[in-house]
Amino acid sequence: MHHINIPIARSEDLVIQELAEEVLVYDLKTDKAHCLNQTSASVWKACNGENSITDIIECLETQMGNEVPEKLVRLAIDQLNERNLLSEKVPQNFAVENRRQVLKKIALASAIALPAVYSLVAPTAALAVACSGIVTNCIGCADGTPCDVDMDMIIGMCVGGFCAGD
Repeated sequence: MHHINIPIARSEDLVIQELAEEVLVYDLKTDKAHCLNQTSASVWKACNGENSITDIIECLETQMGNEVPEKLVRLAIDQLNERNLLSEKVPQNFAVENRRQVLKKIALASAIALPAVYSLVAPTAALAVACSGIVTNCIGCADGTPCDVDMDMIIGMCVGGFCAGD
């Protein structure tokens, strides 16, 4: 068991796609897709099992070139925790009712984007449209449909609307 102030990002049963400004995480266990904005993604990546909250704050300050309030990091950890993106549950930092007040205070005092994690449930294979042959776009295709990764003839499988290579 790790110390509660050292959160660990979950890595099992996830398909991760990094984009320029955000990270998309597809949870194979729950069929949910999560979009982490840059702030939440940075916190998640810093949750390596070795970094304390203070270390995570320092990582973000170095990366973003701005002062990072502790409440901002704790808020991001609450969001990641709620969506099961941490390997172990951690105690909640803020009651849900208090979050709006915390968000307002942070928004007024910080030059950094507020942490945000948007989630949606992906359609199950039974509801998804069946695609035939090897596709280049997995949107609407059933999970497990063969797909061409980046159109370079590396064959992957559709997972939650994305083509995942080996």
